[in-house]
Amino acid sequence: MEQGQVNKALIALVVAVATIGGFMFGYDSGVINGTQKGLEAAFDLGRLGIGINVGAILVGSSIGAFGAGRLSDLIGRRNTMMVAAALFIFSALLAGAAESSAIFIFARIIGGFGVGAASVTSPVYISEVTPASVRGRLSSIQQVMIISGLTGAFVANFALARYAGGSTAILWGGYEAWRWMFWLQVIPAAIYFIALFFIPESPRYLVVKGRDAEAEGVLTRLFGAAEARRKVAEIRASLAADHHRPKLSDLIDKGTGKIRPILWVGIGLAVFQQLVGINVVFYYGATLWEAVGFTEDYALQTNILSGVLSIGACLLAIALIDKIGRKPLLLIGSAGMAVTLAVVAWAFSTAVTDASGAVSLPGNSGIIALVAANLYVIFFNVSWGPVMWVMLGEMFPNQIRGSALAVSGFAQWIANAAISVSFPSLVVSPGLAVTYIGYAIAAVISFFFVKAMVSETRGRELEDMEG
Repeated sequence: MEQGQVNKALIALVVAVATIGGFMFGYDSGVINGTQKGLEAAFDLGRLGIGINVGAILVGSSIGAFGAGRLSDLIGRRNTMMVAAALFIFSALLAGAAESSAIFIFARIIGGFGVGAASVTSPVYISEVTPASVRGRLSSIQQVMIISGLTGAFVANFALARYAGGSTAILWGGYEAWRWMFWLQVIPAAIYFIALFFIPESPRYLVVKGRDAEAEGVLTRLFGAAEARRKVAEIRASLAADHHRPKLSDLIDKGTGKIRPILWVGIGLAVFQQLVGINVVFYYGATLWEAVGFTEDYALQTNILSGVLSIGACLLAIALIDKIGRKPLLLIGSAGMAVTLAVVAWAFSTAVTDASGAVSLPGNSGIIALVAANLYVIFFNVSWGPVMWVMLGEMFPNQIRGSALAVSGFAQWIANAAISVSFPSLVVSPGLAVTYIGYAIAAVISFFFVKAMVSETRGRELEDMEG
């Protein structure tokens, strides 16, 4: 898609609307950070109970990610995103109104369906409607929006808690502030749903469905008539070897009878993105910093700082990803995270408990932990945060893209759930220091995985991807 009259305004609109899904992904994931005192008080939860309530969304996300790939092949990328938007609205309303842990868990699982669907559908959609020369930059906007959603949730949570006098204090209508933290999510979710009516369906999906004329119409609006005809022929030719509709069995190499190697690479990228522990910061940031002596107010402010730094790092990734490539960024990120996580682990190892049972970091350990943790967040968001989603959206051949992304997304959310549900218990035993050493080791292993297994995709057309 390098030639012809590129309609930059339409491409910008399409990417902007599609990435609202990333914002919702981030907001729905991050809103839980700051509500945990309210959940604990309302539902009388222990550490395991908190972990299950926080992790409930991840169960839904893994199912949503797995199902969205197939669903988007059946009903289209845009319609799948509409389903996700509707799920966000329903989940937000029910989670805020929940009167029991069971209802809350159900609401968050429903929201997870939306998060999972948005997480895999938006990157595919963006990669299928943008030129190869700028695809990395435009696809990286998804991660900026994810982090913006997380930061938006952190800011909203902080503002509501500050205004009410605490997350468990009564705010409006006789309801606690933590409930309003969920209800506020309805506003961006409704905007997302309405905005999706104004963007076209993916032309590659339309060609797969035999709707070549519609695909050519979309591509003409995006890239001009001559380029549209060429791209429809190119997409059709890339599917010529396989006339059947995409299905999960396409992930098995017909020659060897084994899972295609490219799928293992996708799964590896998806899983390592979570094993480095990033969502501990995003889901439990307030709890984490309170565990080492920060007040609730200061802990919530620290979340906002991490979110702002994350957005800056993602913007840097956008500037670099189509210049130096995907693989170098992943290697830089792995190395940087390994070092900074090790420093955080050391700082937490110095924690002391006074006679009253209060925990604190002595001397300069608190500042060192805060700086290292935020450097870790920066390294993640300049590399694995955006690059993993960019690569999953572009690295698979046309025939298997939906199915392969579904499986990779499922693996990503399962790893996310394992890390997130286990964290509250790990804080107690074996403790924060050992837990963070484990994340650092995962970062080291991810460096060698990328070096050995990942191929560069910068500048390559989607029709040229092999696997």
